Amino acid sequence: MCRLLGYATDGRNLSLEEVLGHEAVVEFREISRIHNDGWGAALLAATQDEPFSKDGGAPSPETENRYYRSTVEAALDPAFEAFARQPARGAIFHLRLASSNIPLIMENQQPFYSSGIAFSHNGDISDDDGRNIVQNSDFPIDKELFLSTGGKSDTAMYFSIVLQELSEGYPLEQAVSQAIGKLRKVYPKSSYNCLIQSRDQLVCVRASGRVEIPPRISEIYKEYGVEKHALDYRAIRYREIKDKQDKQVGVVVSSSGYTQRAEDGWVELQNNELISISNRTGEYSIRSL
Repeated sequence: MCRLLGYATDGRNLSLEEVLGHEAVVEFREISRIHNDGWGAALLAATQDEPFSKDGGAPSPETENRYYRSTVEAALDPAFEAFARQPARGAIFHLRLASSNIPLIMENQQPFYSSGIAFSHNGDISDDDGRNIVQNSDFPIDKELFLSTGGKSDTAMYFSIVLQELSEGYPLEQAVSQAIGKLRKVYPKSSYNCLIQSRDQLVCVRASGRVEIPPRISEIYKEYGVEKHALDYRAIRYREIKDKQDKQVGVVVSSSGYTQRAEDGWVELQNNELISISNRTGEYSIRSL
């Protein structure tokens, strides 16, 4: 039960501050007063050095990766400001509100990272009786891939299934779509909203089996006096990133919880839709699962 935010550009390095604007970044960060079980970020940047050059160690990489996770809420962590100002051609930010009965430990903080892939999820993969998938020892997963995520949560299991599909040669958007299909056979009402980032693209999925607002979310948001933001809790929106000449150079995608007006270019991704954005060209496409 988290908040997701990500973007991808045409290869240029842009910070979250440049992509969203300072006021929106402050507003997004304030959501962590509610989603206060930690936060994390995964940034992918074009390298400042000559790619593949040899300097005595391993050849310099084509991209630079910055990765951070904390059990401290973003509003209280000074590292958030630093990451919001770091330029990147692709990035994922995650504010956590832990699933029921999933421990608040570093291993379960997101984004998860494995095999060059970063992954964040907003949802609670449970049955109608509230039993989380982590308690289902019969659900088939590749234990080696599950361990590679470093996590012990329902999100880690979800990610491991995506990794399994990738290992079988499927492209990123198809891998996540097929993983959702497998999970939905057992947990049809769960939410599979997610962000997944590779060296080439950012994929965002809106896929929720329930349309009603979770009672827990309604209660928590009401306690904080922002119940209006609970009304579209499961929504995901996207907006084109424009340069000074009004040319589209990328896309930002985000969960709800702060101001996202249609007149500012925000468009709602429909349920069971997937948006794929190249972090090399900034081009994007949308399709149904």
